[in-house]
Amino acid sequence: MAILIKTAKEIAIMREGGKRHAKILRELATLVKPGISSQFLEDKARELSVREGGKPAFLGYKPWGAKRSFPAALCVSINEEVVHGIPNGAYEKILKNGDIVSLDFGFLYKGLITDAAVTVPVGKIDAVSKKLISKTEEAMYVGIKKAKAGNTTGDIGSAIFDIGKKADFGIIDILSGHGVGRHVHEDPYIPNFGMRGEGDVLKSGMTICIEPMFNLGTKEIFIAKDGYTYCTADGKRSAHFEHTILVTEKGAEILTK
Repeated sequence: MAILIKTAKEIAIMREGGKRHAKILRELATLVKPGISSQFLEDKARELSVREGGKPAFLGYKPWGAKRSFPAALCVSINEEVVHGIPNGAYEKILKNGDIVSLDFGFLYKGLITDAAVTVPVGKIDAVSKKLISKTEEAMYVGIKKAKAGNTTGDIGSAIFDIGKKADFGIIDILSGHGVGRHVHEDPYIPNFGMRGEGDVLKSGMTICIEPMFNLGTKEIFIAKDGYTYCTADGKRSAHFEHTILVTEKGAEILTK
């Protein structure tokens, strides 16, 4: 797929959709507490999507190579689950005090898609988990600062990697950021590592997702039997943050903030 430059009309729709998306994700994050279920969060995500005039972008989406469509509106990934955790799968997940949980949500508004994620604590968490969350979020914003027309995807990846390396975290290299808008996943591929000046050149009008994923232990991950949930190979915790941004000559505009 060629890299898609969005029109002024498309950007206006994504800007409005992103604002509504951010409201949904913020509200979902405030609901996270010990004792609630992943199904409860899934139900709320669907309800809030209707309230905000759109639809869940992930529900029914079938990525290339997948054996079945994704069965949920929201990805709920707890502790060692990195991304794409299914909230309404074979067993119900109940959040416990001390857990950390990634909420990853795609929003379809007037035919265009935004994508965002946040990792939040469940009750009181330990200092190591706090650092993991903090540094992963920091890496996202450092990467966003590099998303300027004329820079490259390698500039973004290098900046993200440096934060993870200094914190001594496992930096996942087989999952990445991506273009977004007309489709859930578009080019370019935006890895969380790389060399400055290398990769695809960023151009004004590109809409992309920047999403670092850091692990407390190894960078190695595997996909669970459900065909979607990625988990850390050593069972240690993982954090994930994501924003959809618009690339401009002056820098990045965060659409999902």
